[in-house]
Amino acid sequence: MSTTAAASSSSSHSHHLSPAFPGRAPWGTASKLRAWQQGAMEKYVQEQPRDFLAVATPGAGKTTFALTLASWLLHHHVVQQVTVVAPTEHLKKQWAEAAARIGIRLDPEYSAGPLGREYHGVAVTYAGVGVRPMLHRNRVEQRKTLVILDEIHHAGDSKSWGEACLEAFEPATRRLALTGTPFRSDTNPIPFVTYEEGADGIRRSAADYTYGYGSALADGVVRPVIFLSYSGNMRWRTKAGDEIAARLGEPMTKDAVSQAWRTALDPRGEWMPSVLRAADQRLTEVRKSIPDAGALVIASDQDSARAYAKLIREITGHRATLVLSDDAGASDRIDEFSNNEDRWMVAVRMVSEGVDVPRLAVGVYATTISTPLFFAQAVGRFVRSRRRGETASVFLPTVPDLLSFAGEMERERDHVLDKPKKDGEAEDPYAESEKEMEEANRENDEDTGEQDMLPFEALESDAVFDRVMYNGAEFGMQAHPGSEEEQDYLGIPGLLEPEQVQLLLQKRQARQIAHSRKKPDAEADLLELPAERRPVVTHKELMELRRQLNTMVGAYVHQSGKPHGVIHNELRRVCGGPPSAECTAGQLRQRIAKVQEWATRMK
Repeated sequence: MSTTAAASSSSSHSHHLSPAFPGRAPWGTASKLRAWQQGAMEKYVQEQPRDFLAVATPGAGKTTFALTLASWLLHHHVVQQVTVVAPTEHLKKQWAEAAARIGIRLDPEYSAGPLGREYHGVAVTYAGVGVRPMLHRNRVEQRKTLVILDEIHHAGDSKSWGEACLEAFEPATRRLALTGTPFRSDTNPIPFVTYEEGADGIRRSAADYTYGYGSALADGVVRPVIFLSYSGNMRWRTKAGDEIAARLGEPMTKDAVSQAWRTALDPRGEWMPSVLRAADQRLTEVRKSIPDAGALVIASDQDSARAYAKLIREITGHRATLVLSDDAGASDRIDEFSNNEDRWMVAVRMVSEGVDVPRLAVGVYATTISTPLFFAQAVGRFVRSRRRGETASVFLPTVPDLLSFAGEMERERDHVLDKPKKDGEAEDPYAESEKEMEEANRENDEDTGEQDMLPFEALESDAVFDRVMYNGAEFGMQAHPGSEEEQDYLGIPGLLEPEQVQLLLQKRQARQIAHSRKKPDAEADLLELPAERRPVVTHKELMELRRQLNTMVGAYVHQSGKPHGVIHNELRRVCGGPPSAECTAGQLRQRIAKVQEWATRMK
């Protein structure tokens, strides 16, 4: 059947596909497609596009959708072979295994020459295409080919991978691009992705079908994610020999935030052992309802990963599976962990993307990578739902960027090509992100010696339970590790519907507040304010709030005739708190609101 005939034939049936639609193809994929998978299939079958970009949140089932489509295209002779391109060796093999289960045989070891007659195609990596693009171009020119580009955001156009993909797959009959995170940290166009200009003149990626985290959560396809954030006191020494102390989560310069963060993650301090202990308690609670639930620490480097594995052994009495690189041995260890009931896995950051271990339900984000792309990929390891009611828990340091990402879990992003600078803006705020992503996705994560050259030495750290974030809202008051208040949140059941999570968190915070009010002020050794009244802001945001307050006071000076100092003193008397130079973000916002109230009354 020709492509045109296939299009005509399929289009007439596109609105009458049953839930068992894949069974119409000779290989089939699943007895039943999820609603989004069926919807995407119907759209594709009706439109018959050469290029199709499907954006679906991690854990939603992109592989099943892609293989269902591949099966349909092979059956209707639209294509004669399939090429899958994946980011890593482990994912390449995962694709081949998934395809084999439905009768599509892909060779994951293909390197050159004719393909064996028993195969329907190949599974390769972006790096492999980058080495020999013409080999793959020749293959797609010889036979009608469907190319599946998994996690296509890796193929930025100015990179060697992107250029190789353009060269290799430009002649392909059909191209299916998949991603759970359709945004890059730079403005390099992604091959075979359509960009549309908005009313603001900025070009953004246009997906053909989108299934976001919010929709998947409502459908019960993914788990609700509870973020547990930990603060604490950090102390470190700079290259100049200066010792600096700061509290994680307080407004600091970008460099100070980075150094405080790294101090927290140092395995020799108290922060990491406290957080790992809390995460293991959470895992124990989750395993009461999900007996095989596992936990994953995402580490920055090999030395830290080994140290964290040692800490876990000391804390739990059980050995942690250690994954240090993306070699064959690491892939086997991931598979083994996926199929057993061990409690913990520790992996260097590369495991964050695409590794399919559905039983992972608890995570510790122990890397200093701070891009929204990497964060979304990391959290994506824990959201895959196997049955309704499963929850995921991710432990974080109280760092403004991370809390911001956690609060935006349900926001759908597009890849923006144009990022015009604002007036006075020195640089693109995403400028460092691509470098971080390159480091995060290295084929080898060997020690480069760079860490020894950094002007920094962690001295000591401790941990304080800070807050819980869920569905964009914040809950809880600060508490010491091991305290009753912390246990309230670590003991949340592992099986809850999304709306039950919200209700339970509200109840536990209300109980904390009531308990706190009964205590004398002298017994309050931590800041006993609910999380929503303790906003975590950057140093820049705090300076902007101070500027805004001073502007408001200046305007009120002209309106009231009172001097600046008098107004500031009156604000301090009415609102409470220290001088404005020492105020928290919440106190500054309170004073800004009070000045606005005064100004409105005088009009």
